[in-house]
Amino acid sequence: MTSFERLNAYARQKLGQLEATGQRRSLVETAREAGGRAARSGQGVISFCDNDYLSLSHDARVIQAAAEAARLYGAGSGGSRLITGNHPLNAALESRLARLKGTEGALVFGSGFLANLGTIPALVGKGDTIVMDELAHACMHGGAKLSGAELRLFRHNDVADAARQIEGAPGQVLALTETVFSMDGDVAPIAELGALAEATGAWLMTDDAHGLGTVKTDNPAQVQMGTLSKAVGGYGGYVCGPAALIDLLTNRARTFVYTTGLPPAVLAAAVAALDVMEAEPWRGAKASRHAALFCELAGLPAPSSVIVPIILGPEAEALRVSAALLERGYLVTAIRPPTVPAGTARLRVTFAAGHEEADVRAFAGALTDIREKACAVTS
Repeated sequence: MTSFERLNAYARQKLGQLEATGQRRSLVETAREAGGRAARSGQGVISFCDNDYLSLSHDARVIQAAAEAARLYGAGSGGSRLITGNHPLNAALESRLARLKGTEGALVFGSGFLANLGTIPALVGKGDTIVMDELAHACMHGGAKLSGAELRLFRHNDVADAARQIEGAPGQVLALTETVFSMDGDVAPIAELGALAEATGAWLMTDDAHGLGTVKTDNPAQVQMGTLSKAVGGYGGYVCGPAALIDLLTNRARTFVYTTGLPPAVLAAAVAALDVMEAEPWRGAKASRHAALFCELAGLPAPSSVIVPIILGPEAEALRVSAALLERGYLVTAIRPPTVPAGTARLRVTFAAGHEEADVRAFAGALTDIREKACAVTS
């Protein structure tokens, strides 16, 4: 058997294992449109599962800013930011982010994933300790492993357990959490974790990927990371904090130093989107109202954010309900392990400013009907 054949055999074996456990995934062509609409393999649907919470990715002002920047400055940045890729729009965006977060400075990365992978190892290393919420995003786990620091997980949103993990921890302690958790939609006890960090000398770093523009909280974290690909509607990541920290990351964050800068169009779109976000706070409020209405109609607890999980358990059941919704014109993809813990496969329902109340009511009705019919069959 040749090396090519052995590689193919290995890949087929691994794919077979994924197939057997209901965890194999495939790419499906999806053309997103304004108002929460999309075309999924040519079928018109209303999407209730993407992260464009403020519906800014199709806002005419944001698109115009991107187009003008591309015409004026070109399609790409030409290199890493420490070489030739530090386009002037980077400074404009970073100044805008720092003002939004109330920090001395900000640094834009190629993505939120890259921001976490680069920042965490730049802050702590061997001999130090990371204390992290057990449900923090995969990129925080990845950054923690790359750092070489001792990793201690605390029970989800349990400040008392975080305190126990910090007690006696060697070296500098870096506490990590999300502000809004991406799969459950619940909110972290940021104020309490900030007080704990202050009392123990730890540094607190938060991932605000799913909170920006939708959940307003006072954030005491010394290091505030986030993305430009959710509520901002574009792409990229950022870290906000003290000026000296930003200078350190510029020199030490490997995912910044060795990565090509974002294209001018992406930077301009983010600046425009942040302007709209600030001028039109109704967008976040409208998305939150949609989530609350849906939960009321579906008989679910009131939501903490615009993310509402419907935990169905087995992968097969999540896939079945997702497929049934798609037949009725609603796109909500099934979320399965390893993205979520085993036995908690779910529909991760998200709401956006572009949805209308009629969309939400019809969707809630369709979901209720599908689940009631399933119960009738099994009873």
